[in-house]
Amino acid sequence: MVPPVKPNSAPATPLNSLKGLRIGRILTKMGKVTRDQVHEALQIQQERRLPLGRILVELGYITEDDVNAALAAQMGMEVVDLEHRDIPEAVIRVLPAETAQAYQVVPLEYDKSTNTLTVALKSASNFRAIDDLRLLMGYHVKPVVADPKQVEKLITAYYGSGQESLTSLIGDLSEDTDLEQLKDRGESIDLETLIQAADSNKVKRLLNLVLMQAIKDKASDIHFEPFEDEFKLRYRIDGVLYEMIPPPKYLALPIVSRIKVMSNLDIAERRLPQDGRIELVVNGNPVDLRVSVLPTMFGESVVMRVLDRSNVSLDLEKVGMRPDDLELFRQLIHKPNGIVIVTGPTGSGKTTTLYAALSELNSPEVKILTVEDPVEYDIDGLMQVQVNPDVGLTFAAALRSFLRQDPDIILVGETRDLETAQIAVQASLTGHLVFTTLHTNDAPSSIARLVDLGLEPFLVTATIEGILAQRLVRTICPRCKEAFEPTEQQLMELDMTPQELRGRKVYRGAGCDYCHHSGYKGRMGLFEIMVLDDEMREMIMRNVSTQTLRAEALKRGMRTLRQSGLLALFDGLTTIEEVARETLISE
Repeated sequence: MVPPVKPNSAPATPLNSLKGLRIGRILTKMGKVTRDQVHEALQIQQERRLPLGRILVELGYITEDDVNAALAAQMGMEVVDLEHRDIPEAVIRVLPAETAQAYQVVPLEYDKSTNTLTVALKSASNFRAIDDLRLLMGYHVKPVVADPKQVEKLITAYYGSGQESLTSLIGDLSEDTDLEQLKDRGESIDLETLIQAADSNKVKRLLNLVLMQAIKDKASDIHFEPFEDEFKLRYRIDGVLYEMIPPPKYLALPIVSRIKVMSNLDIAERRLPQDGRIELVVNGNPVDLRVSVLPTMFGESVVMRVLDRSNVSLDLEKVGMRPDDLELFRQLIHKPNGIVIVTGPTGSGKTTTLYAALSELNSPEVKILTVEDPVEYDIDGLMQVQVNPDVGLTFAAALRSFLRQDPDIILVGETRDLETAQIAVQASLTGHLVFTTLHTNDAPSSIARLVDLGLEPFLVTATIEGILAQRLVRTICPRCKEAFEPTEQQLMELDMTPQELRGRKVYRGAGCDYCHHSGYKGRMGLFEIMVLDDEMREMIMRNVSTQTLRAEALKRGMRTLRQSGLLALFDGLTTIEEVARETLISE
């Protein structure tokens, strides 16, 4: 093999002249590689489909640092050396520890007059961090690129473990004399003062910390609630609300105004409800925040729904079904046409189950359309429509148009009225597979619900293939899990006797720091699947009661929600209290 020709050590080319050029050209101009070496890498790239920089590193021609410098030059960013760099305390305090850790950036300079923050990134490709810092903190961000090891070293040196506590930050805010002037001003604050308060670095840092903490704790919702004498802050984790340290009452308006700025809402409108969204990328994961602002007696209440894509597994294998349930559900979703219903109360994971089913069915040869309120996760390959009743775009109106869009599979977020139900039936009769959700206690009662809406029993029997009812129960924290002997009272909650429990163990969580002393960490699904066969369709035509239908389904081997709960209990996954709370006694 001919030894590689050493690239000439040409003088450094000005950075601004490299912006926008191809990476191979930049590396050549920087004197890191020869043209022949770039051509060799390009030929390998045709076979391996890898980034050119990575191939050149694998060939031993350049280092990762060279790639980083070239990418920075391509983006027009400066490369800086952070060795022996001292950063003023005032600059470090501009960026909360949680943010520096989450985005792996370190602030280098802050110009207060222009509100410009210079931050060092590990890689020029981390441009989403720049966008998020602009949105979260409201700064004009000037990015530079540095050696990743140097960035990490400075983050550790200046931010330590990266745990700025909510307590210390709220303490700082309580001592802020400028913000304290808002005290007892009520709704009389003029817009200019409000914008200034919302733009305060301390308010931004508090909100930032609240968001980062919520995402880290896998909270599904963040509540900011104004009361007469206090401003409460609560997180919903695993379906249960936890109260956090409340910020001072006079910060309600600046915090709500800051949220409105971030979600592009009208900061001056305080009398009407408003809805918006904030899109972030935290630790490389896309996080969507749905913002709802509601005027109340004592100010505006804000609820932020956290839709963290990394926290939700859109994979049927990981939804938590037992192997036999999974096989049955798969048979249903692979039918050529018909209606498959997922039912359960709000927050029982219906949407996640349906998205997981659609993800499995999603392929280039299948056209999938969804109509939702709201669209919770955008999935590549799906045409998703959000309802907007203000302009007449209802579930029914969208469904009517869907039939002219040549779909194979349709998801209707919720069947709320007869019109939607009738069009869904029409779609399934004309050869489409339709998924939808209902709000009922179990699978058999969904039939009665559809008939109550006004759907003819013969249409129900002609189209419905199966119904999946589900609930979410909290799972026991793995770090403080312990076996225990349940009391008779606890067993009565499950309608069980000590004899029935003999030889079986049940568990609970003792409570530890990892699970916020709740004894629970995470949630799992309980499922009940009712598949319609000819005899059951005949029974529906005869308008039999829900109890009779349930009894028939049980004869055919349907596992009820309560039975699913007991299996999870004896597997040591959840507790007696959770099963009793979420499921009904089998009749």
